[in-house]
Amino acid sequence: MGVPAHQATTRHLGAAYPFASEAGLGGRGVLIGRDLLGGAFVYDPFELYRSGLLTNPNMVVFGQIGRGKSAFVKTYLWRQAVFGRRSWVVDPKGEYTALAQAWGVEPVALRPGGHVRLNPLDAPPARAGADDDGTRRRAELLASLAAGSLGRSLAPTERTAVELAVADVSGPDGRAAAGGAAPAPTLPQVVDALLMPKASSAAAIRTTVDALAADGRHVALELRRLVAGDLQGMFDAATSPGINLSGPLVVLDLSAVYHSAALGVIMTCAAAWLQAAVAGLELTAGVVVVVDEAWAILANVAVARWLQSSWKLSRAWGVSNIAVLHRLSDLTSAGASGSEQVGLAQGLLADSETRVVYAQPPGEVERAGELLGLSSTETELVPHLRRGVALWKVGARSFLVQHRLSDIEAAFVDTDARMMATGVPGTGVPGTGDTGPALTGPG
Repeated sequence: MGVPAHQATTRHLGAAYPFASEAGLGGRGVLIGRDLLGGAFVYDPFELYRSGLLTNPNMVVFGQIGRGKSAFVKTYLWRQAVFGRRSWVVDPKGEYTALAQAWGVEPVALRPGGHVRLNPLDAPPARAGADDDGTRRRAELLASLAAGSLGRSLAPTERTAVELAVADVSGPDGRAAAGGAAPAPTLPQVVDALLMPKASSAAAIRTTVDALAADGRHVALELRRLVAGDLQGMFDAATSPGINLSGPLVVLDLSAVYHSAALGVIMTCAAAWLQAAVAGLELTAGVVVVVDEAWAILANVAVARWLQSSWKLSRAWGVSNIAVLHRLSDLTSAGASGSEQVGLAQGLLADSETRVVYAQPPGEVERAGELLGLSSTETELVPHLRRGVALWKVGARSFLVQHRLSDIEAAFVDTDARMMATGVPGTGVPGTGDTGPALTGPG
């Protein structure tokens, strides 16, 4: 008697047939590791955008501590250099120093009272056919910073005061008003313009100078923290000369202020300067911009608005943005269903067609699975992903990818050094971090 016939759907039959596997995203780009349901997994947002498989090049990476997200991001930047890509990183914890040293570059270390200044009001050079209203962009940035610091939305009078102050210190082309080709305006100039507005600005909105000064006073005093308060010495002057932007990696090290309550505001200033600098480059290949610990920006609605708007400029500037977060709830923790915070999260995700999800607690996945577009199977799977394995959502496609490290890369992604040195006394059991045997191996 013959063997009974077996019936199955084409989806299940593809998994059962030994020579059938996912076709992947093509062979052009960075080798990430192994597709657990196929062969090698290769990814490059610029190639995928050119081929029409993605409509934007941005990425969001989620991962609990010790699951491998940091190792992935660092090696991804390292491997992109093979293709001539440059990488720029906002590094709140000082974790990219070893990667910078592997490239032979020094991080740009920012600290209150330090010697290095970055001007967040720097504007990129004008580009034909592009929206280059530097005055408007500066006003949006400062309004977001002020609202983030004050912990509330700005009143119409306050927002108008900011717009007029920025216009007062900027020329019609977005450069400083005095001297034509002078450098971009600085935060101290804007604070002075808020505290002592021009008569012409007051007349423009049919009010008095004293009334306009009163309208902008709270904003001016809050921004003054960056000029003469506890955060002075980082963003309160023209950008320091001699900062090397020509190398394959630029790291803005903010570890000196990581525990500051104003970390989100500081990161936004750093990101604003970085984006203006990137936009001014003459690029032959794309730039990858990483905002690590992005929860510090997303936690505040006002600065999250600014981040989302800057994400939308990625295609015009030839930039692939990467936001790195710990938990999926970082997207929704400040708002209820239907709130502006959730709307901003949805907007950021809509402008980040690649989502890389390392293991998350079950409650986290259930809360934000709808935002990420996870199927019920994917939602059940994510809490059980082992170390170094991530669920990749690239456009409408899903992949299970095991990230692989080379021996050279293992040296600069190691975040275990201190824990490995301590371990558990008397047991020989090391600590845990973002690297380990599960991530190493060929290929």
